[in-house]
Amino acid sequence: MGLVVVLGIGAGAYLLKPVIGPARDLSLVGDVERGNYLIRLGGCVACHTDGQSGRAFLSGGMGLVTQFGTFVPPNITSDPTAGIGRWTLAQFSDAMSNGVGPQGHLYPAFPYENYTLMSDQEIADLYAALMATEPVSAPAAASQIPFPFSFRPIMAGWKNLFFKPARFVPEAGKSEPYNRGKYLAFGPAHCVACHSPRNVLGAVEWDKAFTGSPGGTGGKAPAITRDALLEDGYDAATLAQTLMDGFTPGFDVLGGSMGEVIADGTSQWTDADRAAIAEYLLDE
Repeated sequence: MGLVVVLGIGAGAYLLKPVIGPARDLSLVGDVERGNYLIRLGGCVACHTDGQSGRAFLSGGMGLVTQFGTFVPPNITSDPTAGIGRWTLAQFSDAMSNGVGPQGHLYPAFPYENYTLMSDQEIADLYAALMATEPVSAPAAASQIPFPFSFRPIMAGWKNLFFKPARFVPEAGKSEPYNRGKYLAFGPAHCVACHSPRNVLGAVEWDKAFTGSPGGTGGKAPAITRDALLEDGYDAATLAQTLMDGFTPGFDVLGGSMGEVIADGTSQWTDADRAAIAEYLLDE
């Protein structure tokens, strides 16, 4: 019995310990123009703007329905009450890098697992851009998360099991466009978060990255592995083109969530970034 108690205490201590990545340089001055590009690069608009309900830019998105509840992307405008206008750069950095907001642990429906890979300067730039947005005083709808998932401290255990905050490290021996594409796919563009299966606790199955999601936490999304893309008729040029205009090699038009991602995000990327992510995904 004593051994069981000791093991229980040890397991509890492990699961409740803070999960913190490398310290960031918060003395950097953010650039609003670069930050505005990051808003598009990181998919912020598609998630945090519910155009179907006529909500204003970044003032709250449509709910993401999962087996753990419905998560509603919040208002991230500069409004001090309904938005994040009172957040400091340190608080914003903690949310993006470690999944901890002023309200406590954040749920991985917010892809901090991907944003943690961003550079210190990018965090400062994105913060500057969000603080420069038009404030919207209407709060987003409340998320509907049943107990026990509504008890945020349990997310400490989830993080200790599945979250490893770090910064992106380029892959040795690969080209700059390849590494840029890999960074985008795993980092701010978070393609891997939507296009990969997740386990019963909602964690990405990293060994099956890009093999598609049948639904659940990340929603339903097709495989975007090299083999799957080639089978669908893509090469690097056509994939980059699809990310700009939504037209597939089979003369279809991507709609639904991916249509929003293209309209609000990838269509407004640079040609170089679209080409980079295509090169990475189709690399042999």
